[in-house]
Amino acid sequence: MKKTLISSFVCAAFVVFSSGASAETLQNVYQTALKKDPQVLKAAAQRDAANAAIDIRKAAFLPSIAFQSKIGKSREGFTDNMSSWGTGYTNTVSVSQSIFDWADWENLSNAEKQALQGQTNYNAELQYLIVRVSQAYFDVLKASDDLTFVVAEKRAVERQLEQTKQRFAVGLTAITDVHEAQAQFDSVVAREISATNALENARESLQQITGEYYSNLSPLNTSKFKATEPQPAKAVDWVGIAESNNLDIKVRQLALEIADNNIDIATSGHYPTLSLGATKTLSDTSSTRQFNQDSVGLTLSVPIYAGGATEANADVQRANYVSAGEDLELTHRAVLKQIRVSFNNIGASIASIKALEQAVVSAESALKATEAGFEVGTRNIVEVLNSTRNLFEARRNLSTARYNYILAVLSLKQAAGTLTEEDLSIVNSALGN
Repeated sequence: MKKTLISSFVCAAFVVFSSGASAETLQNVYQTALKKDPQVLKAAAQRDAANAAIDIRKAAFLPSIAFQSKIGKSREGFTDNMSSWGTGYTNTVSVSQSIFDWADWENLSNAEKQALQGQTNYNAELQYLIVRVSQAYFDVLKASDDLTFVVAEKRAVERQLEQTKQRFAVGLTAITDVHEAQAQFDSVVAREISATNALENARESLQQITGEYYSNLSPLNTSKFKATEPQPAKAVDWVGIAESNNLDIKVRQLALEIADNNIDIATSGHYPTLSLGATKTLSDTSSTRQFNQDSVGLTLSVPIYAGGATEANADVQRANYVSAGEDLELTHRAVLKQIRVSFNNIGASIASIKALEQAVVSAESALKATEAGFEVGTRNIVEVLNSTRNLFEARRNLSTARYNYILAVLSLKQAAGTLTEEDLSIVNSALGN
């Protein structure tokens, strides 16, 4: 039921429609990252290695068979006159089978847990990839929006500067107004340079994940975008979901179980081991007859004293177990913080979007009124410039609030452990011109 509510929440937040074909969509960028991101590929390799390690541990329960062959010459006798050289060979086949070794069982259990841990960690990296790609993608869009707004503001200020110069030329305004407009124009030019650099840096960050450089990304369709309250509507419910589903917590829980097994492995140094062995030897030399030697037997090994190494190793593993437990607690607290912060950020973003949408409307009206007052002489150029700056600042802040909302939704679901590619597709459907 909770999963259905979560999906409904994400679906309600974004309206589906076709995105522009000429620009790369979030879904396309993610698919590229899925194939090329080093962090995901590293996690996949670690998962495969952990799976292969199970067979290594299983081998301890299977018989070991070896063949050895020796051939050489030997001299027999006491003096040069009585000695002789002979050629001989010895072939030996040996078979050994472990019957009881407690460490083997614990090592196999650990290998299986490590394989599960590797798969869980890989799944966690896939969720992180969705967040990282989305963060980098919308950072590019935000930087692109910032540059667009700065360029538009520069054009508006440049127009105001020209108007002020013309008014000064005919004696309708003071030279200080020209200086004010020029200073504002120079400031906007400086911000344009900074915004251009920020856009290039944002593209580089996306390239670091995907291995590809993107110059044209599908933008957010603001006319279709809608921010909705999270469902479940209480942070405590999301905390409950996270405690059951968060993959980082599951990885740390498995690490704690592995650390517990390592204590048993260390203390197994006190336990006896039992193995079965059999050999068959065939020897032949020129001075002796060919003979066969067969042997079979059980070997019981009982450790008595190892200089305190066994107990010291157990102490090490007990300390590692405590460390793993604290690591689990650290992760648990971090996840709870992320849940609450993301939940709060969603609420703050929704409120900010509503307020900033009204702020943009108000700023547009204020600028028109100020420009009209400037034309009739009731307002000065400083007020016009301030109104212009306020308008574009409101537009930039509104753009940022929308992106923050999207990222907060994804972050909340990632912390809850429920983030999937379906969520990415829903976000992707809200892109396009």
